[in-house]
Formats: sequence, structure tokens, C-alpha cells
Amino acid sequence: MKQISTFFLILLAFSPFATSAGSSPETIDGAVTVDTAAAKALFDDNVPFVDVRSAKAYGKGHIAKAHNLDVKSFKKNDLASVAGKDAPVVFYCDGVFCKRAAGASKKAVGWGWSNVKYYREGFPGWKGAGHPVE
Repeated sequence: MKQISTFFLILLAFSPFATSAGSSPETIDGAVTVDTAAAKALFDDNVPFVDVRSAKAYGKGHIAKAHNLDVKSFKKNDLASVAGKDAPVVFYCDGVFCKRAAGASKKAVGWGWSNVKYYREGFPGWKGAGHPVE
């Protein structure tokens, strides 16, 4: 009986149900998911970054030059002041367990932004790579 229980636990661990309910989606329809290396290249090209965390979290540290638009309250006009609808824009938050960047990316795509970059690794990935922070 113990072998059968162990078998089912192993099977469950490799099933599609094993993903954490708290993690953010890996992709967003209409957006391009970028890793830290791609995000750094975009940063070097002066593409605007949007930190969608709260003002308090942003104040504790953020990607250098990033704009703070809390996903819970930002509007289309707020985003328009950062990037035009056809211009690239990068959304990030607190990494793979933060769903705010995914939500902001969905909002932007829904509003007609066509060059949305979803930086899922977010601030922890950026800071961990030693890239510029403020």
C-alpha cells in the first residue's frame, strides 16, 4: 500500500496540477515575456519600465528610471504618459509570485498597446543580476 501511495505522490508532483496557485502566468496573450537578459537589453535601449507595485514597495527599491503606476489604480491615460500605443513598454513587479505585472500587461494589451513586454522575473531577478536599481 505504501508503494502505491508513493507512486501517486510522484505522479501528482509531475502533473499539470502541481504548479503553484500563487505563481504568475508564464505568458500573457498579446505580450512578449522577457527574461532578465532581454529586459536589460530593453533598458539599455531606453525602453520605459513600469513598476506596477504599490508606491510603498516602489519606494523601497526599483529598477533605475522605472515609472511607478500601481496596477490597482492606473488608467489608460497614465500609461499613455509613459509610452505610446506602438512603443515598447516593460511591465514588472516582485517576481514570479507577483501577479501585478501580468494584470498590467493584460490591461495594456486590452487598451490597444501593441508592444508590451512582460518581465515576469521582475525586481528580484533584476536586482539579483546586479543591474541598476534606485
